[in-house]
Amino acid sequence: MLTTVIIVLSALACFALGWLVGRLGLGARVVDPETLDAAEREFVERMRDVSLVGSYTELGRERTASTPERYDIASVEKVGPTLWRFNATLTCCGLNGDFPVVVPMEWIGDTPMIMMTETSLPGLGTFSVRIFFYRDRYSGTWQHGARGGFMSGCIECRRTAAAPALAAEHVA
Repeated sequence: MLTTVIIVLSALACFALGWLVGRLGLGARVVDPETLDAAEREFVERMRDVSLVGSYTELGRERTASTPERYDIASVEKVGPTLWRFNATLTCCGLNGDFPVVVPMEWIGDTPMIMMTETSLPGLGTFSVRIFFYRDRYSGTWQHGARGGFMSGCIECRRTAAAPALAAEHVA
């Protein structure tokens, strides 16, 4: 009986670890940058060492003021036909630290959009999101369980002036 319990628990642990590794994109092969099209290459460069600085609202709340938000992005990598890994520093949802976040992303012309529907992110929960990035801005909607709202802000470069920066070219 004890042997059976150990085998079942080991199988469950292996399954859970495999799911977590796959969901986080750990060990996922980054798509060769030479195979990215021009819009994808520009997005990868623009999103290197940046911060998404803005605010979000929550529908149904009595207060009308938005809440500030900030996400520091070290880099973005394509890891599948429609999967992208954001190597980010998160201080939200009970997390504080550097995390690889793999999300599905679609392109509408030259505009990338994170498109998640009831997508589980380990340690964060289940989200439905539509966030688009255009030049030096981001905007979209979010849903996390019963809570949801809008979010928007600017993409700010964190690189030093000596480092190459395409982000400055996108300021309108």
